[in-house]
Amino acid sequence: MEDLIKFGCSNHVNTLTEKFGVYMATASQSMVEADRKVWFSMWFLAAVASFGLAFFPMFYRLIEGRNNHFKREEELEKQIVADAKNHGKEPPPLNTHLPDRNVKAWTTSIILVIPVFIITYLLSRDLAIHEHNEDAFLRAAFPERVFMPQTIPIKTYVAVTVATLGVGVVYWLYKVVNLYNAHFKAQAQVEKEINRLMEEEKTVG
Repeated sequence: MEDLIKFGCSNHVNTLTEKFGVYMATASQSMVEADRKVWFSMWFLAAVASFGLAFFPMFYRLIEGRNNHFKREEELEKQIVADAKNHGKEPPPLNTHLPDRNVKAWTTSIILVIPVFIITYLLSRDLAIHEHNEDAFLRAAFPERVFMPQTIPIKTYVAVTVATLGVGVVYWLYKVVNLYNAHFKAQAQVEKEINRLMEEEKTVG
């Protein structure tokens, strides 16, 4: 995922970004602590050993991680907009954020099997929308920053799942877990790099 993040050089950092640098330092630490990766191989082997029971906590962590990350991104964007307004700057437009998924209800529902396919699809679609919206917002807030959203071929995953009479959902779920892990890793690096650029500009100034 190293190619996901590229940063250009900035010749000037305005008051908004200097103040936001302090917030970013704190946000970077909380992001590392809060965005917990899910190790698919571990959970899958545990599910095999437990006759499928381990899938319940795995799905719980996946959905909960999705909700928590989206909430933090929303708060981060609100902070950027608030700082811009405080300094008389034109703030980037806020995104319409995706609602939370009911963690307990969706996790419990996988006992019916069919919801497994629905949840896997929703997790894929939600991440694609989230990355697209985040990219648009951060491009407006930090023009010198380039974030490249991941390619999430949902149609391909659906086709594989249908062609294998549902067995392919295991592969799809594996890819979803990796996509979220990669996004969390990229997000943490983005925030660290923004903070580093802020500190460098302060030193030069």
